[in-house]
Amino acid sequence: MSDPIRHECGIAIVRLKKPLAYYREKHGSPLWGLKKLYLLMEKQRNRGQDGAGIAVLKQGVPLGTQYFNRLREAGTACLDRLWRQVHDDLAVVTRDSKIGSADEVALKRHYPWLGEIYLGHLRYGTHGSNALDNCHPYVRTSNWPTRQLSIAGNFNLTNTPDIFNMLVGLGQHPIGEADTATVMEKIGHFLEVANEAILRKIGDSTSDGAELAKRIADELDIGLVLSKAARAWDGGYFMCGLIGHGAAFALRDPNGIRPGFWYQDDEVVACASERAALVTCFNIKPEDVQEVTPGCALIIDHHGRTEMARVLPELERRSCTFERIYFSRGNDADIYRERKALGRELVPATLKAIDNDLEHTVISYIPNTAESAYYGLLEGLEAYLAEWKEREILHHQEGGTLSRETLRQILAVRPWQEKAALKDAKLRTFISGEDDRGDLVSHAYDVTRGILRPGIDNLVVIDDSIVRGTTLRASILRMLARLEPRRIVVLSSAPQIRYPDCYGIDMSELGKFVAFEAAVTLLRDSGRGAILDEVYQACLAEEAKANPAPVNHVKRIYAPFSDEELSAQITELVRPRDIAWSGDVTIVFQTVVGLRWAITGHTGDWYFTGDYPTPGGFRVANRAFINYMEKRRGRAYEARA
Repeated sequence: MSDPIRHECGIAIVRLKKPLAYYREKHGSPLWGLKKLYLLMEKQRNRGQDGAGIAVLKQGVPLGTQYFNRLREAGTACLDRLWRQVHDDLAVVTRDSKIGSADEVALKRHYPWLGEIYLGHLRYGTHGSNALDNCHPYVRTSNWPTRQLSIAGNFNLTNTPDIFNMLVGLGQHPIGEADTATVMEKIGHFLEVANEAILRKIGDSTSDGAELAKRIADELDIGLVLSKAARAWDGGYFMCGLIGHGAAFALRDPNGIRPGFWYQDDEVVACASERAALVTCFNIKPEDVQEVTPGCALIIDHHGRTEMARVLPELERRSCTFERIYFSRGNDADIYRERKALGRELVPATLKAIDNDLEHTVISYIPNTAESAYYGLLEGLEAYLAEWKEREILHHQEGGTLSRETLRQILAVRPWQEKAALKDAKLRTFISGEDDRGDLVSHAYDVTRGILRPGIDNLVVIDDSIVRGTTLRASILRMLARLEPRRIVVLSSAPQIRYPDCYGIDMSELGKFVAFEAAVTLLRDSGRGAILDEVYQACLAEEAKANPAPVNHVKRIYAPFSDEELSAQITELVRPRDIAWSGDVTIVFQTVVGLRWAITGHTGDWYFTGDYPTPGGFRVANRAFINYMEKRRGRAYEARA
């Protein structure tokens, strides 16, 4: 994605099933589990660069000693700084001559980051600032282990203010309104209720504190706690939690919007946001990794036993397609194939845009995340050319004109592939003032000169998605124009992004979408600007209802126009006007039909279609339009000021 968009967080859990001595004897170190957490987080580094955090839970430590520890870092290089601290702490501990590296008992007692259960999180901020206080895991402390709770998640809820008010109604005084904090307090409330219920049931049958703690741990129904806490949530989520007595859970929303996977063997149970991370970390086959069932929680009890518990009723599967198009790492076999299929689907539109003139067309990609779709596009063009060559050869053969030279010319036609552009290291635009910052931004990408014939050859570049069009307008098209092609064709492997997302991706302001900008421009230029006011009034009326209907009134903004008309207007909006180059520009988007053909198992396409999986999504879409008309900034799923 050439436009800068903040998006999905990453989570990891590593739960050891054996005593630490087992891992020392078999794997050479009691730190085996901690190293696995490190690898899972490194392999999901793509999912968060605003903050990183870990939590470690120790079992069987003596009373009076710390059994839970947390470490968080925020800002630039946060993950590197976090693990450097973990390493430095280990160096300090092992310098003590009494603690050898093989003495796991002493090491566990003195080293805060050695335990049996590990929780890791990588954050892309979609709520609040990027300060340390907003980094996961969050912690709800208690002196009773079965009430101690730590939460980390990849999610956004559309009704966080409602949940906040529910907590206030319970008599709580919540600190902060971030969705993670409210979710944790909601789970924590029902965790407290469950503990109290067990205490009442036990009554005076035991006065032994250790026995009492054991009975509460054995009888605590984590699935029921999560079911009661989550029934009012509206949004997409995959969240993991630790409970102080040694239990853990991974909970996924009932539509399966956010991804979540898990793996277990006789040594470990592990969870992650991406399947490929688990496959790499444990050197296993992809089929050994399972999805966390939507609407269910993978519960790992304090003995290390697992259960997939139904927490919420199963709903229509609407897994996020952007995970497949862009967010997740492309080394997952299924995602790689799907991204190639997206490229192949663009072949007919590409040939139309260049008038079938492959002989005078250079094919490239920008940015690097579009590489898989680029390979699919090339494969599709090769298949097209194979059929074309067969027809041409047969035609000349039947006409008696198939000479050696003609055959050589036909066989020589192929997709002309080059690395036309590359992204430079991030430019430090803070050294300039506002007047010249735009010039620096225009140099964020650079070109490979001399790869095409100026004024003769076309240049086709594929991007995985186009959201705002800002980078196209300010940088990419200006840079590509320096090569002086006859025509520039920009392909997007994703359809036009028309509607806000409210389930994790930081794109909820309608006015920032180039497709929305194009639709508004077309409405006003065609004398139909009154539709904007009509939609505004409809959105206000819907929002005023106690129970708004699941209706997306913003669809009316796009209804008068075809996909092709919108693409043509987008082309006009992103084309730089202050450059000397006078060639043609064409922007081609994937169709929704093509998307669904290429990615069959993920139907979460609300940012393209406006069809949301939860009631809150429709409210957010309508609220986003109200914000646009009222010139309000900020996310449409936050509390209104």
